[in-house]
Parts: sequence; C-alpha cells; structure tokens
Amino acid sequence: MGQPIKLIILDRDGTINEDRDDYVKSVDEWVPIPGALEAIARLNQYGWHVVIATNQSGLGRGLFDMDALNAMHQRMNELLVRHGGRVDAIFFCPHAPEDNCRCRKPLPGLFEQIAERYGISLAGTVHAVGDSLRDLQAATAAGCLPHLVLTGKAARMSADKQQALREQIKGVKIHADLAAFAHVILNSSP
Repeated sequence: MGQPIKLIILDRDGTINEDRDDYVKSVDEWVPIPGALEAIARLNQYGWHVVIATNQSGLGRGLFDMDALNAMHQRMNELLVRHGGRVDAIFFCPHAPEDNCRCRKPLPGLFEQIAERYGISLAGTVHAVGDSLRDLQAATAAGCLPHLVLTGKAARMSADKQQALREQIKGVKIHADLAAFAHVILNSSP
C-alpha cells in the first residue's frame, strides 16, 4: 500500500491573491500576494498536493462569467509554473449567499467534494488555510487542521480578535502569510 497523499487545501482570495471588497472580477484584478506562489511551489517540491476551495459568488451575482474565472485561474497557473509550482485542482462555489447551497463556505460542501474526488478522509491529516472565519468553519466541519493567514480579510485582525478566533476554532494556528505557513509545515513534516 502506498503512502497517503499529503494534501493542503487553500482558500484563494486573500490567501493566494489580493482580496478586493468589490470582488476579484478579471485577470487584471487577480494579483498574487507576495511570496504566496513561491510558498505553493515549495510545498509541491516537498511532496504536498495543493487544492483550492473558494467561494466565487461573483459568478452567481453576475459580476463576472466562467470565461473570466477560467482566465484568472489560467493566469495563476502560468505564474505558478514559473516558480516550479502547481495547483492540482480548483473547487469553487459559484452561488450567491441567498442560494443556500451546501458548497458555500462556511458549510463544508467543497471540502466534501475534495474528499470524494481524492477518496480520502480529511479528518486530522489535511491542512486547510484561509483568511476568514468562514474558511476555518468549513475546514473544521470537514475535520481539517485549520490555519489562518493574516492576509486578505484577516490582515487587520487585532490581537483580541485573534484570541477570540482561537477560542471559537479549536486548534487553529495563525501565520503571517502563506509563506510563513509553508515554512512551519515544511519544518515540522517528517
């Protein structure tokens, strides 16, 4: 029997690329956070598979279409290749909040889809990284090990709010950014 897959699930907006209050709607608005693509490449180089789970309600709201979303992801992948990295798959929720779907974080539907696709349990072995409470809620509902990065929505989170988050999301680890997360993972893995 082979080694179990080493899987990390990342949020997109605010974790890999800069977030915007008015949504990332085009390839021109998709701007990587400094060090994020290099962090993904380093994780890949040490045997980690990286998958994205992202709410993209801009689709459901009519702010952009699938061609625009595909162009953003193509750009991300092109930039990752330059660093020797890759994302294995992108799972996204296209629904607006009022659609009441199961795949929109904070519900764990995207994580369940990932577990099904890979034929694995996420419980206790898969790291999930995001910049918001809803990312962490979805991750923990699926049994993932939760990590918050202080970029995107969490960039201005006070120490008090970080402590409140620690009390709400048991076991959460907080990192300055995706590069800091990768450093911790790569220095603690066997």
